[in-house]
Amino acid sequence: MTPAVPRVTVTPAALDLLHVLRAEHGDILFHQSGGCCDGSSPMCFRKDEFIIGDEDIRLGEIGGAPFYMSPSQFDYWKHTQLIIDVVPGRGGMFSLENGREVRFLTRSRLFDDAELPNLTPIERFGTPALAER
Repeated sequence: MTPAVPRVTVTPAALDLLHVLRAEHGDILFHQSGGCCDGSSPMCFRKDEFIIGDEDIRLGEIGGAPFYMSPSQFDYWKHTQLIIDVVPGRGGMFSLENGREVRFLTRSRLFDDAELPNLTPIERFGTPALAER
């Protein structure tokens, strides 16, 4: 059996920051809306302080934190693996890394033809959906 190919992964640097944020804030999640300004970056929130939209898509988990994306962004990114990294700079105003002089950043790479049949399924509103390509 071929292992599932994750739609979202995390770099070691981002994973280290994720562990710090989880220790400080408890359960967290990521959301990338595709809106202007802060919304175009992956934003990290406390789970109890962010409401997932009915149509938002759960791509997977990174470091124990679920990663959601707006449907319009998923349509744009569905052929790529998202790689969540951390770089110097200011985070989104409401994102938990704000004030640390680092921010989360989405890098990406295209899935190759051999990976497409093995992508992890997406979920909408907590319900598994068909793998969309």
